[in-house]
Amino acid sequence: MSRALAPLFSVLGFFQDRFNTVRRDRGATAVEYGLLVGLIAVVIIVAVTALGSRLKVLFNEIVTGIGGTAAA
Repeated sequence: MSRALAPLFSVLGFFQDRFNTVRRDRGATAVEYGLLVGLIAVVIIVAVTALGSRLKVLFNEIVTGIGGTAAA
């Protein structure tokens, strides 16, 4: 009887190892996505800060060019 169960236990062990690996990878993937989101947020903040004053000047020129009054 034990000879018949040995292949089943080896298959069971294989699947348990496989699913445990997937769970560990899933946590690492979540951390990687979190780091990417943080990096993208930093890039957006730097870009808006660097281009903010230039964009304000550009839009004010456009508004005055079409006959409106520019915001302060």
